[in-house]
Amino acid sequence: MKKNAARIVFGLVVVFVFIGHAADKWYRIPLIDRLEALAYDARLNLTMPATVDERIVIVDIDENSLRPREEGGEGRWPWPRNRMALMVDHLFERYGAAIVGFDVVFAEPDESSGLNVLRELARDRLKDDERFQSALSQLEPQLSYDRLFADRIRQRPVVLGYYFSPELRAAISGVLPAPVLPPGTFAGKNIPFYTAHGYGANLPELVKAAAGAGHFNPSTDSDGVSRRVPMLAEYKGAYYEPLSLAMVRVLLGLSQAAKAKSTTVALPQVVPGYPSDAIWSRGYQGLEWLQVGPVRIPVDDKVTALVPYRGKQGSFKYLPAADVIQGKANPDDLKGKIVLVGTTAPGLFDLRSTPVASVYPGVEIHANLIAGMLDQTIKQKPPYVLGAEIVLLMLTGVAMTFLLPLLTPVKQALATAVVLLATVGSNVWVFHEGNLVLPLASGVLMILVLFTFSMAYGFFVEARGKRQITGLFGQYVPPELVDEMAKNPEHFSMAPESREMTVLFSDVRGFTTISEGLEPKELSNLMNEFLTPLTEVIYSHRGTIDKYMGDAIMAFWGAPLAAPDHARQAIHAALQMHRKLAELQPHFHSRNWPEIRIGVGLNTGRMSVGNMGSRIRLAYTVMGDAVNLASRLEGITKEYGAAIIVGETTRELTAHDFVFRELDRVRVKGKLEPVAIYEPIGVVGEVDKRKLDELKLFNQAVKLYRAQEWDMAELQLLNLLKFSPESKLYQLYVDRVGIYRAHSPGRDWDGAFTFEHK
Repeated sequence: MKKNAARIVFGLVVVFVFIGHAADKWYRIPLIDRLEALAYDARLNLTMPATVDERIVIVDIDENSLRPREEGGEGRWPWPRNRMALMVDHLFERYGAAIVGFDVVFAEPDESSGLNVLRELARDRLKDDERFQSALSQLEPQLSYDRLFADRIRQRPVVLGYYFSPELRAAISGVLPAPVLPPGTFAGKNIPFYTAHGYGANLPELVKAAAGAGHFNPSTDSDGVSRRVPMLAEYKGAYYEPLSLAMVRVLLGLSQAAKAKSTTVALPQVVPGYPSDAIWSRGYQGLEWLQVGPVRIPVDDKVTALVPYRGKQGSFKYLPAADVIQGKANPDDLKGKIVLVGTTAPGLFDLRSTPVASVYPGVEIHANLIAGMLDQTIKQKPPYVLGAEIVLLMLTGVAMTFLLPLLTPVKQALATAVVLLATVGSNVWVFHEGNLVLPLASGVLMILVLFTFSMAYGFFVEARGKRQITGLFGQYVPPELVDEMAKNPEHFSMAPESREMTVLFSDVRGFTTISEGLEPKELSNLMNEFLTPLTEVIYSHRGTIDKYMGDAIMAFWGAPLAAPDHARQAIHAALQMHRKLAELQPHFHSRNWPEIRIGVGLNTGRMSVGNMGSRIRLAYTVMGDAVNLASRLEGITKEYGAAIIVGETTRELTAHDFVFRELDRVRVKGKLEPVAIYEPIGVVGEVDKRKLDELKLFNQAVKLYRAQEWDMAELQLLNLLKFSPESKLYQLYVDRVGIYRAHSPGRDWDGAFTFEHK
């Protein structure tokens, strides 16, 4: 016990730090709160049904509906109220909707009919024209679009929407509906309601005609994500319901009226719910639920309800609003349905960030809440979760603090995995089956911190070996390889040895011209932003950086850590380097930097690897004939218009993994024997058929070329140029055919081309 005293003390300190956070009295740790939000999102995405709720339909003011009338839309928003009145008529009379809710605000009078202009003429220039006055009196009911809209929603189950503003000097427009709970309802209770100081509501005649109205304010968390909606929003001491609750109340009232066979619809009251004194002390002031008829809605300490998202966007059927207005919708899609009128058009600014999608229509949030209220699937987070969290942290933390030091590293990992699995599994089960949200992130993070510290403390000696390996190889190889090497540091040294490896050279084409056009500082920035991502690519494929040579990179695979698939890894890295460079071009363009293009040469063979140099300076590098050939291959990439050229051995080792095009047989500078060179086109199975057919045609052309059948070869190459007129390779062979036709290479020609330059 004595030798583990320091570990136990530290473990207990960690446990009490997490308990202090959970107690929520002295401090909060923002990281844990952020992780808790992410854990909630993960559980929600894991357990949501991801099915379509057929009961609710969203009539969508979408992009197509905003097109001009002649294109099948209704024009720019806002639409005239006579068109909205027609929508309401169609929804109830033509399509048989059960209830309609508007996730839009009608705050300003509609003057699009020109009625105000006609009234002004009647009062002024045409006040003595009896015919005009008579015609105006007959037309006025038809041209008063607001009154027309109000008449259409009167005596129908239509619920309007409005919004609150929390800013202290927020503007006020329109008229609020009657509150669901009057001022003084929660007198003496310290409940942190969502408090508003302004609002944007509907015209008085519309509010008076509607069956109800509710706000559509989500409660946005600190990370900008909408997970909750205030079930009661406070304004000047009175309390107002959200759109979803207002629609549910109307639905319940309709249901009750139908059962009683009454034409009068009475909306059920909203009754605050508190825990009984048998469980909670009399000093507890928390509001835990709202009772609305048979529906109980769980709320948290801020009287917000967690939105029970069913899935991604599209969990409810969408119908274009223009189709509904114009009578084009399918009646079967709307008959007896709960209808929400809202928008997904980006220009109308009703898109939210939610746990299920970063861009999500606000109208679908209300749909999820309505479905959750009717199904009683809203998650609850009552105050006793605070006590449960503290107890779980205490039990789990203390047990792990005393147990881990007694176990071997493998058993520590197994024990931690079991505890984590039990913690996460039970939490997710309670979340899904019991609709209960218990904190998860704090417990998981505490377990991981205790395990990490225990392992770090126990492996201090091994860490020393890792530092030694890092000191030797850290500047050459990626961290993950250092970690692997640190497991057996005695197996690695910098002493020179001979190995079969693959080496890579890359170089920027036209670098001299690029460097002359940039200031030194800009050139330095360009090189940093160019070399860093390419180095990360090499590291991601377990490569070792040998050196940077100005704009060039030299890397190799197979040392210091042996890699049986060194050739395959090197080609994958070369292909991804070009993909990464393509991704960087827009950024370079935005900074007025020139386009960067590189050539890459790869070769495989035996080479010497180790610390080499002088007594003054050593470097871990590779040398040998195979290395020199790789450098030459990089140098001739521009001759063939090839992004990557590999040698014969590299191609032989990876023939089953990649599709290659044989470019040529060449004698590079300093070599007497010809070598075949290849260009990797892509991974086997990922190259399209058109490209494969083109490769076959090129291979036939090369055979004809080497057989000195110049006319047939030229014809084949010219046909290829028609498909790829930009191909430098095809043009190169066409030019060579012309030269060899005029100056024959002789019967003993081996088909190889000799380069006189590097």
